Amino acid sequence: MEDIAKNLKSVRERIASAALRAGRDPGSVTLIAVSKTKPVEMIEAAMAAGQTVFGENRVQELRDKYDALGGRAVFHQIGGLQKNKVKYLIGRAALIESVDSRELAAEISRLSQKNGVTTDILIQVNIGRELQKSGVDPDEAENLVRFCSETPAVRVRGLMAIPPKCENPEDARPYFKEMYSLFLDIKSKNIDNIYMDILSMGMTNDFEVAVEEGSTAVRVGTAIFGKRDYMI
Repeated sequence: MEDIAKNLKSVRERIASAALRAGRDPGSVTLIAVSKTKPVEMIEAAMAAGQTVFGENRVQELRDKYDALGGRAVFHQIGGLQKNKVKYLIGRAALIESVDSRELAAEISRLSQKNGVTTDILIQVNIGRELQKSGVDPDEAENLVRFCSETPAVRVRGLMAIPPKCENPEDARPYFKEMYSLFLDIKSKNIDNIYMDILSMGMTNDFEVAVEEGSTAVRVGTAIFGKRDYMI
């Protein structure tokens, strides 16, 4: 578990260096420690090292870990989300980063109202326009944001994206640039009930480039917790 504290320190230093290279305040970037497939004990080790925000791909895993920790950790749902699983996230997920349709936003709204809460969300953008990947087309992102602006108990906080897989992090830079431009464009519209303050992009392989290009939240798992065992 000592490695987790050491890894967190290294990742934070790399984020800070990338931010400074871009003339940004390192404090403007949130580190989301992606704990998918990892046991609660590893999350607790990260919390002991000062980490507060964690990301999960599977809804049931987020639910179980949130409950096991008694709500002491902040969890983001970063994986694809089916409407019938939304009920497990309301009141547990501090941020649902993977909203990519009106139907999903409407279901989050319905269950949030039912539970008397407002749920923060990000609109997931398929910035690489990949057929097999989740996310709204970049050209449709603003329309979905506007739909959500009129949807009760849902609060859009910004955008999220997973660019096409690139062996060289530099190859992801054009996608991050396009996302940042889209983020600023929608933000400039000053749409009612929309708070464009989060741009979630960048993972273990490319988070430094993402920070240089304007990311305010990076989702890092392997560099903190090590490789994942997908057999569990």
